[in-house]
Amino acid sequence: MQHLDPDRLVLLALSEEQEELTESDHLAQCAGCRRDLDEFREVAGLGAECQDVHDLPPPPERLWRAIESDIGRTRVREAPVTDLAERRIHRKPSRRWAPLIAAAAAAVLAIAGTVTIDRVLDGRRTETVTARATLSPLPTVSADARGSVRVLADGEMEIDVSNLPLTTGFHEVWLLDPDDPTKMVALGNLSDRPRVVLPVPPGTDLNRFRLVDVSDEPHDGNATHSGNSLLRGTLTS
Repeated sequence: MQHLDPDRLVLLALSEEQEELTESDHLAQCAGCRRDLDEFREVAGLGAECQDVHDLPPPPERLWRAIESDIGRTRVREAPVTDLAERRIHRKPSRRWAPLIAAAAAAVLAIAGTVTIDRVLDGRRTETVTARATLSPLPTVSADARGSVRVLADGEMEIDVSNLPLTTGFHEVWLLDPDDPTKMVALGNLSDRPRVVLPVPPGTDLNRFRLVDVSDEPHDGNATHSGNSLLRGTLTS
């Protein structure tokens, strides 16, 4: 599934434009874009919270020139660098420096493509993604259950799931060999949060163990797979 353009997600997060019907349909199905939009909105919300700071002076012109210069050096595709300046000119005067800079920073980060908002929030730089998978429900599971997986270059796997069936046990993530599903590697348990990051055991061959499986496991002290799989998807680079 193709992701929405980051520039477009920034505009939606800043309430600069309304969602189109096709975008709303896409966001309803794409966990990755929903996550990015929520995190862009979180940054915009942090800026809005600063509107009570009334004693700050207007931002100097050199600050805007520096922002525009940075965009020109780092963005991947071309776009007029005057957009930020024109948007600044048309802002209402009552909108103070702090929220304006926060919104501009979110736009710069998205356009430049050098960091993602989730890495800004926790102070870490963008991780390189080496493989991805879309998790689909098995026939016995509700069709609205879904998930996505990103394998990061630092040896971690990010799993984002939604609408999993309730369980009296726990949900566990596995890597399976599709040619012999009895061969598998346990990665760890999903918490009550929709997104978790789990370490991939060193030496795991993801070309072989490329099938990601989320199972429903009982609290029975048995470390093997229960046989009750909920979601599955194949890693691709």
